[in-house]
Amino acid sequence: MSEGLLQAGFHILFSSDINVDVEKTYVARHKQLGLQDGINTHFQRADIRDLPSKEIINSIKNLEIFKNKSIPTIDAIFGGPPCQGFSRAGRRDKSDPRNTLFKEYLRIINDIRPNYVVMENVEGFLDTRLDGYIGVTGEKYQNDMLMPELLQNEFELIGYDTLEPQVLNASDFGVPQRRRRVIFLAYLRGQTPPTYPTPTTPNEERVSVIDAIGDLIVDPNVRKKVNYKGSVYQRESSNGRTKNIHGEPVINDNTIKNHELSSHSELVKERFSLFQQGETSTMLIQRIRNEGINILSYPTLLMHCQDNLKEEYSREELIRRFANGEADEIMIQTLLTKKSNRYRLNQNQVSPTMVTMPDDYLTPFENRIPSVREMARIQSFDDSFKFHGKRTTGGSRRKFEVPQYTQVGNAVPPLLAKSIALEIKRAINSTSLEQLQIRS
Repeated sequence: MSEGLLQAGFHILFSSDINVDVEKTYVARHKQLGLQDGINTHFQRADIRDLPSKEIINSIKNLEIFKNKSIPTIDAIFGGPPCQGFSRAGRRDKSDPRNTLFKEYLRIINDIRPNYVVMENVEGFLDTRLDGYIGVTGEKYQNDMLMPELLQNEFELIGYDTLEPQVLNASDFGVPQRRRRVIFLAYLRGQTPPTYPTPTTPNEERVSVIDAIGDLIVDPNVRKKVNYKGSVYQRESSNGRTKNIHGEPVINDNTIKNHELSSHSELVKERFSLFQQGETSTMLIQRIRNEGINILSYPTLLMHCQDNLKEEYSREELIRRFANGEADEIMIQTLLTKKSNRYRLNQNQVSPTMVTMPDDYLTPFENRIPSVREMARIQSFDDSFKFHGKRTTGGSRRKFEVPQYTQVGNAVPPLLAKSIALEIKRAINSTSLEQLQIRS
């Protein structure tokens, strides 16, 4: 989100996140733009529950740019309290402690009193209900309270008016991805009401996957076959949408950052090659059952099936049953593994929502999962934006590590954030103009 705010012309004085890898990426990017910690910005790694508002205010006061000066009014606070507790994916728990972290966000807003507030979350936020919630001012709420109603009441109690939450689709704002997110806007009573951004990209002009990553094909033979000539989106990604403190776009150098590829075995590559563009695992299974496949075209997979099913089927029977669409459950499971949510991107369409698990997706052109850079392009990050920390992680480490793939998957697409921030900026400027006219 911060990247979009910078593109809209905001100066970020203070920011915070709990994770060390996020801190590395964020601080390095802002340093690249000329935003130096302690001089004109400050990042603090902290659990928001342990972050006093006074500490935020003092950090801003102590910036070099405010030496012997009073700090200005804070125009806006932007944030995204953790969304896992609101997600519609998997079972939701009304007692999930992550559901109440937005209370800490409200505490900071109440103490700092910015003129405008932006909160981003997943769609599940709209129908989440909480039990026994006690608000930031001590208000006690009834059980089974809907989150949007609760949040609007909380803002009202601390002196803010709100707009009805709105679901925005990133693909409507130049992002090559169908990413739907709930945006919640609030404004201090007396300020000019903001508006939600209106779509800037008509359906017929939406950025496709090939427009986003067609130039990142690694295999020279595939690159030659696709013969893609480039796009405006790719040029903008390279030339830089984000400007440094001198107002100059940060142009990418000749290196492609974060484009390291995963090492797939021949078996895995053959398994990936079964997928057609735009096909999910479910669709592939249905096609195998309906149309059959020539397993002889996949020698490593055939050998794998033979080795694992030799007690049930002969080689000839495996070939025949796959070819005739007679593969049973165990044959298909051996062929594809139990993973059921893989999807091959369609080059001529926008991407579905990028999540934090890269092996959920396959590139349209090559038999591999996307690189961090390809996912970052689909999220609308500039090529000069480098992600730090581990590339990926797994198992129980996912609970506390935030590697590059996760940083990309969790991000608000910069171009979506920019569109929202521009509307907040218009409201700020409108309020300033009204106040100037009154004084005149």
